[in-house]
Amino acid sequence: MTNLAIPMFPLGSVLLPSMVLPLHIFEPRYREMMEDVMQREDRSFGVVLIEQGHEVGGQDRRSSVGTLARVLETDRAPDGRWAVVSVGLSRIRVEQWLADDPYPQALVSQWPDESVASDAQTVRYHALLAQHRRLLALTSEIGHDVGPVQELSDDPTLGSFQIAATAPLSSLDRYQTLAAPTLEDRLGLIERLLESALLLAELELGQAMIDPLGDTDN
Repeated sequence: MTNLAIPMFPLGSVLLPSMVLPLHIFEPRYREMMEDVMQREDRSFGVVLIEQGHEVGGQDRRSSVGTLARVLETDRAPDGRWAVVSVGLSRIRVEQWLADDPYPQALVSQWPDESVASDAQTVRYHALLAQHRRLLALTSEIGHDVGPVQELSDDPTLGSFQIAATAPLSSLDRYQTLAAPTLEDRLGLIERLLESALLLAELELGQAMIDPLGDTDN
């Protein structure tokens, strides 16, 4: 897909490849967008992060890297609202924003990743999987909800996105992961993010063990 005009959904969160995205669509223009998406052969649309401002009113600043998404399931209420389940497929670059009429649209191009990881990258990725499991275990032990533990892909290219999608990271961290130019860059970034998150989790767990009731001196 090169410089293809597609419907776009700016959000306050990042969609990564293989990540499931539920949407509750009630705004009239996005209802119209969804009707058009359902007429597309592949039922696809783009998702980008709102970097600054608010999408409503058109005063937002949108990211230039996003994700192509595909609709998996829909349920339309009698009043016209949509409940949609979609999934992230692959990275896209926004080449040009078009007029938001009647809804956001952009010219986008595919941004493919390396198709095959090297042996060294595969070894590095499996070390990150171990860190990811430890981080989720610590986060759960502290008392935070980490959701159901998922089996991640053996493929470093896809699995690295899955680590970022399921680890307790910020939207900015996930966007940086999405925008990392190469798999090597992405693995290095995830390594740093996991190390930082593990350190914070260990500190929080240690503090909870010292002061399990959260008592403070008055």
